[in-house]
Amino acid sequence: MNHGPETAFTQARAHLVNRNGGWHLFVALSVEKHWPTHYFTSPLAPTVQERSQALTELNFALTDGAEWLWTEDSEQIDEPSSPVILIAAAPVVSILGGTA
Repeated sequence: MNHGPETAFTQARAHLVNRNGGWHLFVALSVEKHWPTHYFTSPLAPTVQERSQALTELNFALTDGAEWLWTEDSEQIDEPSSPVILIAAAPVVSILGGTA
């Protein structure tokens, strides 16, 4: 994605998480108390297009060439029978002064 010189950027990391049957996307910002968050209404994993639209609504975009990296974790640490949490992460930039 090519942005003009009038656009300011702040790098951050977007996270997509499935917990309790629902998906939500948030952008982790170390300087903020409340992170920008989008909740998806479908129980299905959001498509790349849906994730992109959610990021745009939050005033963010994937960095050039970025891909979502997937991993899994457990609800309860060191408990093999614990439900699995699916997590995706990708580097993003804040588009200050861009379109929301």
